[in-house]
Amino acid sequence: MSDAAPGQGVPQVDVPYRLDWRAAGVRIGAHRGKVEGAGGLFRDHDLLVRSPDPRRIDLRMSLRDPFGNLYVKRFEQKTSVTVYALVDVSASMGFAGSVDKMGVVADLCGALAASARRIGDAFGLIGCDETIVPEFLLPATRSRGTEADMVANLRAFVPKGHGAEGLLEGASYLAGRRKLVFVVSDFYLPLDLIEAVFEALSQHDVIPIVLRDPRETRDLPRYGLVSLADLETGRRRLYAMRPSLRAALMREEAEAAKALRALAMRYGRPPFQVVGRIDWDRFGAYLMGDAA
Repeated sequence: MSDAAPGQGVPQVDVPYRLDWRAAGVRIGAHRGKVEGAGGLFRDHDLLVRSPDPRRIDLRMSLRDPFGNLYVKRFEQKTSVTVYALVDVSASMGFAGSVDKMGVVADLCGALAASARRIGDAFGLIGCDETIVPEFLLPATRSRGTEADMVANLRAFVPKGHGAEGLLEGASYLAGRRKLVFVVSDFYLPLDLIEAVFEALSQHDVIPIVLRDPRETRDLPRYGLVSLADLETGRRRLYAMRPSLRAALMREEAEAAKALRALAMRYGRPPFQVVGRIDWDRFGAYLMGDAA
């Protein structure tokens, strides 16, 4: 896995992902499918009368049948899937501390799009604040030409929307055949909204990606005056920071993370947290099921 150059075009990173379900598509790809084909992995044997293809008669299996039945080998056709990034682009995603969150989103979506295309999958993007943002409604495609523009637009975008209810609208856009859906957000959202989004996506394989900046809570000083802003509402509050308040804020963040993980696990996979920039090796291990 190669490194991405931060802020520079489409990241040259291979992002491996493995499905634990059989795709129903008919287009040849890299994933295990439900459709029989001429090649791929051996699936099972069947009677010739039920699968009438004499080219695949298995003489050894047939000779072992005391009733003289003829058996054929059946193979599993490798197939492609559709991958989408459903991205929260509301105001809180405009936080720029140690990193620019939208720059991290651009790196992630660019790498996913390029990796999907290389193995024959289609990639699409839906960006939402209060509604779906038109410039970030990009239907899934296997075309290479859209990646650079998508990444550039994400880097240049300044989030302003007060809320992320559009994620529900984006989830309804994805109805149909099962897809691999990356839900990308800082998840500073009401838990009931998050649950509604996961429920709307329950027919799909959902991967929550949590974006965090160390300066949001982890790098708070132990003492001093700190001005904290709610980017969704625009409100600011001045705090006299002290160890007990700092510990309470960090405890609140840990409890929210625990609640999100429990909710995500009900619908499939645990969330993957990105603190600062993306650790591509750790991300790849997570997607391959080696780490959570």
